[in-house]
Amino acid sequence: MRYTLFDNQRDVIILLARILLMILFIMSGWSKLTGFDGTVSYLTSLGAPMPTVAAAVAVIMEFFVAILLIVGFYTRPLAFLFALFVIGTAVIGHPFWTMVDPERAANSTQYFKNLSICGGLLLLSVTGAGRFSVDGR
Repeated sequence: MRYTLFDNQRDVIILLARILLMILFIMSGWSKLTGFDGTVSYLTSLGAPMPTVAAAVAVIMEFFVAILLIVGFYTRPLAFLFALFVIGTAVIGHPFWTMVDPERAANSTQYFKNLSICGGLLLLSVTGAGRFSVDGR
């Protein structure tokens, strides 16, 4: 069965999906960029390896790569790379299995939110950016 309404609006929906998937990351990445020392301190407190490098990677991914995904530039490989990044942040940033409630409950939600976002990113890596993108031109 064809869903012609969705087929006719496919490119608009993909654009909307790119924006909705990335808006959280752009806001978070900007915060990390403008408060870089605090980001390094936070990652140090989490026990992240090479916290300064990890903070730089977080800024690059969450701000700059997120913008590239919104405009649809190298969408398929960047969406796949971003999915790997989000899995990494889930494991490092939300290890709910090491916590007790209420921290465990909050981090469990955040962990599974990250996995849900990965689903959208993996789908984007398969569908591509659509017509309203740099890739589509």
